[in-house]
Amino acid sequence: MKLTLFSSILLMVTLVANNVQAASIYAGKSKAAAVCSQCHSIKALSADAPFPSLAGQNQDYLKKALKEYRDKTRVSDIMNAIAGSLTDRDINNIAAYYSQLKTE
Repeated sequence: MKLTLFSSILLMVTLVANNVQAASIYAGKSKAAAVCSQCHSIKALSADAPFPSLAGQNQDYLKKALKEYRDKTRVSDIMNAIAGSLTDRDINNIAAYYSQLKTE
């Protein structure tokens, strides 16, 4: 009985954890569309675009860069202003979203 209960709880926790990760990608997509896509687009930019595409970028790199911009330890007037309003959750969601995109 205890083993069955433990197994059920473990299964529920696993399912919830997977749903939380999926939700963060959707939240990241929404935030990226509202905050990032005006300059960085969603998938790919033209070769002569002034801002880099973030699609397919390493998740840890994106999180580190966004936190540095937010905390103003990495200087860019535009990015410091934009990232300044992002929470840790926003940053994690945006990084999760962009990192899973395939580049065109």
